[in-house]
Amino acid sequence: MSEETENMQTPEEPKKRSDLGTIFNDLLVFLKEILDIRFDTDKKATIEDVKDNISMKGHTAWVLVFSILIASIGLNVSSPAVVIGAMLISPLMGPILGVGLSIGINDIDTLKRSFVNLGVMIGLSLVTSFLFFKIPLFQDLTPEIEARIAPDARDVFIAISGGLALILAMSRRSKQTNTIAGVAIATALMPPLCVAGYGLAVWNWSYFSGAMFLFTINAIFIALATFLIVKFLQFPMVKYINSAKRKRVAQVASFLALVIFSFSVFQFYKLYKIDQFGINAKHLIEAMKQSGVHIFDSNKGDIDYKTKSIKLIIYGDAMSQSEVESWNNRLSEFELTNVKLNIEQSQSTDLQNKVEQLTDLYARNQEIIVSRDEKIKTSEDKIKELQNELDKYYRVPFSKVRDEARIVYSGLKTLSYGHVMTTNFQSIDTISIFAASWYDSIPNTKQQEVKLKLWLKTRLELDSVILIEQK
Repeated sequence: MSEETENMQTPEEPKKRSDLGTIFNDLLVFLKEILDIRFDTDKKATIEDVKDNISMKGHTAWVLVFSILIASIGLNVSSPAVVIGAMLISPLMGPILGVGLSIGINDIDTLKRSFVNLGVMIGLSLVTSFLFFKIPLFQDLTPEIEARIAPDARDVFIAISGGLALILAMSRRSKQTNTIAGVAIATALMPPLCVAGYGLAVWNWSYFSGAMFLFTINAIFIALATFLIVKFLQFPMVKYINSAKRKRVAQVASFLALVIFSFSVFQFYKLYKIDQFGINAKHLIEAMKQSGVHIFDSNKGDIDYKTKSIKLIIYGDAMSQSEVESWNNRLSEFELTNVKLNIEQSQSTDLQNKVEQLTDLYARNQEIIVSRDEKIKTSEDKIKELQNELDKYYRVPFSKVRDEARIVYSGLKTLSYGHVMTTNFQSIDTISIFAASWYDSIPNTKQQEVKLKLWLKTRLELDSVILIEQK
């Protein structure tokens, strides 16, 4: 029986393997269709579009100037919406894409034109932002400006991802304008140039150099992404009649591509190391806090990658020399080898006392706020209760009742209204009382009073009404 079973199962095994192989092949074909970027590529139109947008003269130059001015205003008032609007209308991408494209297709003339216009673009941007921030009214350091004075590794990923998305969107037969606009915002080329102009205006070299470094990183990786896509899609190379010149141009282009790529990798590695150093330093600080060391929150300058030093200000109980040495010995645990840990601490308790005083003051203020809120709530409840009581007294619109009663009962001479409080010593009730007097010409006043009482009760939607004759 077992041999028969084996004989029956054996022919099915190749079939199962075949089915799995078919499914795997189908999956590969499906993924290839989804991720294939060669489809719908218009190489000729893409090259023309990039070349048309390189020039920085005439109306393009003025659009750049005005967009830089708008972005500078947005940075000055810390308005991300204004900065985003400026990035949408700026023509900054043109020369940068031209550099990547020209290297990819060995077009030395376009490369020269791209570099010239890139220099014009940077010059116009710096001059415009410099003149704006040179006005003393606009020289405040805002959070939006401070956020763009130094790049990190994430800016590299944003730039290269944005560059890839941009050239892919432009290379389609049907241009994806929403993608192009989104890349202009994400890569954020304009704000660093504005901040560089701010650094020049306030004579702060670190702001200028940091912002220009951020712009350079973004520009290089956008150009690099363009170069990679152009090579991958096999854009047609520029042909020269002179074979020697063609070879020389190809060598120059390849050399520039290698230099840009090597510089990009080096800068990315450098930014990665800086970011990693900051993260490791924060882990060290958190570990020290958890062990009971009281540390003031560190500023950016307290964690310095260039000097490989970490400065910490300790308050409260002073650390002994052995504790300081112990933490210095543990730096390797946080991958902070060859790092100098500078600990500043006060021997007196003045600082701790001030912190405790501030803490007590904050706690008292919180108690006052809570107490005030409770009093306000109690007052609001009392006002609501009194309002309800007033509504009971004044819920009868007497002026309207007077006018309507004069029309319905022409013989009515006077009409008075009031409230009477009654009690059965178990509850208190309010009764509406009306007093009416009639002209002498009215023969049957009793019958008129019954009708008037019923009308008042219905008109005012009251449970009970007392009507008395006014003498």
